[in-house]
Amino acid sequence: MTRGRLRVFLGAAPGVGKTYAMLEEGRRLRAEGRDVVVGIVETHGRAATEAMAEGLEAVPRRTEDHRGVLLADLDLDALLARAPEVALVDELAHTNAPGTARDKRWQDVEVLLDAGIDVMSTVNVQHIESLNDVVERITGVPHRETIPDGVLRRADQVEVVDLAPEALRGRLTEGSVYPSGRIDAALSNYFRLGNLTALRELALLWLADEVDSALQRYRAEQGIDDRWEARERVVVALTGGPEGRTLLRRGARIASRSAGGQLLAVHVTTQDGLRGADPAELAAQRGLVQKLGGTYHEVVGDQTSTALVDFAKGANASQLVIGVSRRSRLAALLTGPGIGATVIRESGEIDVHIVNHASAGSRSALPHSGGALSLRRRMLGAVVALIGGPLLTLLLTAFRTEESITGDVLSYQLLVIVVALIGGIWPALFAAVLSGLTLDFFLIEPVRTLTIGEPAHFTALALYIANAVLVSYVVDQAARRTRAASRSAAESELLATIAGGVLRGQDTLQALITRTREAFGLDAARLHAPDGTLLCEDAPAVQRSGAPSSAVGAGGQATAPGPVGIPVGERGVLELEGRTLEAADRRLLAVITAQIDAALEYRELSRAASAVGPLAEADRVRTALLAAVGHDLRRPLTAATTAVTSLRSADLTFSPEEQGALLETAEQSLGTLSTLVTDLLDASRIQAGVLGVVLEPLRPEDVILPALEELDLGPGDIELELPAESPLLLADAVLLQRVLVNLLSNAARHAGGAVPPVLSVSDFGGRAELRIIDRGPGIPDDRKDTVLLPFQRLGDTDNATGLGLGMALARGFVEGMGGRLTLEDTPGGGLTSVVSLPHAPQPDAVLLGGTSVGAA
Repeated sequence: MTRGRLRVFLGAAPGVGKTYAMLEEGRRLRAEGRDVVVGIVETHGRAATEAMAEGLEAVPRRTEDHRGVLLADLDLDALLARAPEVALVDELAHTNAPGTARDKRWQDVEVLLDAGIDVMSTVNVQHIESLNDVVERITGVPHRETIPDGVLRRADQVEVVDLAPEALRGRLTEGSVYPSGRIDAALSNYFRLGNLTALRELALLWLADEVDSALQRYRAEQGIDDRWEARERVVVALTGGPEGRTLLRRGARIASRSAGGQLLAVHVTTQDGLRGADPAELAAQRGLVQKLGGTYHEVVGDQTSTALVDFAKGANASQLVIGVSRRSRLAALLTGPGIGATVIRESGEIDVHIVNHASAGSRSALPHSGGALSLRRRMLGAVVALIGGPLLTLLLTAFRTEESITGDVLSYQLLVIVVALIGGIWPALFAAVLSGLTLDFFLIEPVRTLTIGEPAHFTALALYIANAVLVSYVVDQAARRTRAASRSAAESELLATIAGGVLRGQDTLQALITRTREAFGLDAARLHAPDGTLLCEDAPAVQRSGAPSSAVGAGGQATAPGPVGIPVGERGVLELEGRTLEAADRRLLAVITAQIDAALEYRELSRAASAVGPLAEADRVRTALLAAVGHDLRRPLTAATTAVTSLRSADLTFSPEEQGALLETAEQSLGTLSTLVTDLLDASRIQAGVLGVVLEPLRPEDVILPALEELDLGPGDIELELPAESPLLLADAVLLQRVLVNLLSNAARHAGGAVPPVLSVSDFGGRAELRIIDRGPGIPDDRKDTVLLPFQRLGDTDNATGLGLGMALARGFVEGMGGRLTLEDTPGGGLTSVVSLPHAPQPDAVLLGGTSVGAA
């Protein structure tokens, strides 16, 4: 029997139209004469989806009684007995009702496919197993119903039902997705514009990767090795040097020029692992690759160029980015073409970019201030003298004549100059003496002896050796000056970098310690406080792991017998471990320690400034409290005092109505005074962090009704949207009631009377939310944080009735209960205050096969 075909409609979020598209395709197939049957479709009460499902044959649902609740689900046996050509089965990731033979609906779909029935189904991106945690981080909503990636990848056809985030929010606002009671909560939480944009990108990228995998499988099956530029793939070669960051950013710019471009970074290591690369720099570049949206790879190969090209071809790369060679022209002349030339020759159709960059040694050790030329160059010069001298002698003796002596001398002179250019004075002296003896023995009469027959020949030989010595000296002095200039430039760059960091106000301690160790080629550098506390360190992993240090450091320099401590003013001690520092190094180190001392002073000043901030805030609050006592408390106190004094006056006579009015004034003033004092005390407790909170499980209606009674709000004054079964909160009943009183009084005051405020209760992201919604003027975005501070009168109160503490107290009470108070814009105008509180534990809670907010 031929297995059926699976076609899946993939959506980024609920409401994009997956089920509608599936039903529309089912209608089209039926019009073509195909036998189409609806196995199960969830319309979620959406009129357009219900209208599209009308007229299609549907298999009745099977019902299961679970703990007294009837659950309707797909009747797989009935659908198999009907045996249509095409079955429409909605919500592929759905969990079946308890008692069903299979746990998941996608397993039922597998049975239908095995029976030879074609199936069309739907799924949202949040239900894909590999993306489930990513979606939860984006939206804050966990999704328990997932489908293995393999099931979706085995589908014969996957189509993304795409809808722009703005269009989806508009559809939600119109009531086409959720009922009116859930619209505000959905728009403010799961259906935020940023959330929808990220989910849309996830869905499109998942499908793009699946298409790319299918393309790779096809190429492998067909044996196609040619490069297909289906999308731009840029491979960046990393050596572990600091130029890698420049190459990565250039590669990212190249990849971004085309839609769907990919960035791949690769580092080639040898099989023995001896190729030098800075692990810390590679780790930093790996992090940069991730920030740029690329992937990092390591391959093993003895030939770097071959391994690099093989990787690029295997990845079907279209561009290859490498850095310009760090070798000198002389090194390139002596050792042949470098990696860049080889890569270009072997790359074939792959475009190769060779990118220039700053000196790769800018973060390496400073040039050694000692000898002019390195030991390697001196040895190379000696080798040239030993090999070149005999070869030149053979050549000259083969063509020797009586008139050729001048040319013979100049030939040996050229050899000495070449040796001097390569190895400096000592190899050149060796070559001069050796060539002089050879010239006398083989080419000057009498030959085969060291005797010089003519005095003029002796003078010529002496002049020849003197010229060789002078040329060698000039080359050696030039090399010394070049080395000194390189060191000066490196020192200047180091000091400029350090000074720039401090001038910008940065805390550069770690950077200073790292640069110090790298600049002087040390094994480790540590900064200790005067009491011995380690402030920061930079040490290679080998040294930190306890491996013994060699007695000879890098470059053959002697290593100090132990760590050397250098005082850093009165604020610390710089401990250096590694080679013995020279006098020139000590001079530069003195400048660096002064800079470290300045950085330590900056850190201390920053901490002092941070400590002053809370004190200034506390002083502002105290000033506002004194102003409140002097102004806001005086008026109700004066009114109460005047009313009581008038009633007790023997000179005044009041009628019973006047006495009642005075008593009512005194009562209202004292009540206002009590409220103000209570608010001030609560604000002081919140400021001091001593707010008393008693958390207990409670239902929202336990505090909503007393709050409405306290504000004397009736059914016509406020609209309640409470679920059939309210969530169980973990909160302080007294504090939560005061929060609702403050927020509801603000909402009622600013609602304008035309549309009453709304108080709704819902669940979102594993927490309970109480939303107070008004249709008033709202608050500008740049003032939403300000209005939650103490003593703010941005419409939440006025000078005649309060201190501007209402919203600040509400936030303090909510945060004291472990919750959050946020202010959002009401769709259509107004302000929505959202109180988010944790759920109380429910050990007996049972999750049935329901659908969460993310279900289609």
